[in-house]
Amino acid sequence: MPEVLVRREGAVATLVFSNPAKRNALDFDMWRAIPRLVEELDRDPEVRVIVYTGEGERAFVAGADISRFEANRAVPGATERFNEAVESAYLAAGACSKPVIAKIRGVCMGGGLGLAAGCDLRIASDDAVFRMPAARLGLSYGYRGLKRFIDLIGAANSADIFFSARRFGAAEALALGFVQRVAPAADLDREVAAYCALLAENAPLTLAAAKRCIAEALKDPADRDMARAEAAHRACFASEDYLEGSRAFMEKRAPEFKGR
Repeated sequence: MPEVLVRREGAVATLVFSNPAKRNALDFDMWRAIPRLVEELDRDPEVRVIVYTGEGERAFVAGADISRFEANRAVPGATERFNEAVESAYLAAGACSKPVIAKIRGVCMGGGLGLAAGCDLRIASDDAVFRMPAARLGLSYGYRGLKRFIDLIGAANSADIFFSARRFGAAEALALGFVQRVAPAADLDREVAAYCALLAENAPLTLAAAKRCIAEALKDPADRDMARAEAAHRACFASEDYLEGSRAFMEKRAPEFKGR
C-alpha cells in the first residue's frame, strides 16, 4: 500500500515515502499527507530535525504516481486538486520551522526532484540519479516551482535540466549546488544520521531564526515579511536557551537547549 511513514530516532523524525513497487512514486493521498505530517512534527517539541527519504535502496521518489489520477481525470477539478496537493507538499518543508533534509538514494526524478528542492538541504548517495522529465511528458512547472530551482542552481542550470530532460548523477548535482554533500551509498545512512545529530544539538530557536531569514531573503523584496524575520531574531535573545548557551560557554561544557 502506498503511504508516507513516520519513523523516529531521538530528536530526528524521518518521513519515508513508501511505494517500492513504483520506485516510491507519490500518489494523490501521499502528496496530501506530507503537509499534515510535517505540521505535526513541527509542533512536536521533541523533534529537532526532519528527514525526507524513500523506502528501500532503489529510489528517493521517482515522481508522481498518476495512474489513479489518470483514471479519474474526467472528474471536474481533478487536475486542479492534484496540482494543489503537489504544490502544498513542495511548500511544507519551507513552512516548517525546523531543518528539513532530503536523504537521496537512487532515483530522484520529476516530483521527487521538486520535493527535494523544497527542503533546506540535500545529501545524496554517490549512485543517485536525477532527472526533470517534464519536457518529455508535455507538462509544465509554474513560476513558483521553477523559482525554487533558480534559487538553488541558477537560471542557466535550471534551463539546462528543464530544457534537456537529461539524467545527471550525484557528482554533477553537487557541482550544480543542488545537493550539499555526496556520500558513498554504504555510508549514506551513517553520514546523514551524524549530520542530523549535529543539528539537533544546536539551539532550536537559532535554527528557526536562520531559516526564517533565509526564506525572506529569497523572496521578491515586495513580498518579504521583515517583521516576522526580526521577531524570530529577537526571540533568540529573549530565550532561556540564550542564557544556557552563554553559561555553557563560560563553564566550558556542552549546552542543553530546550527550545524556549
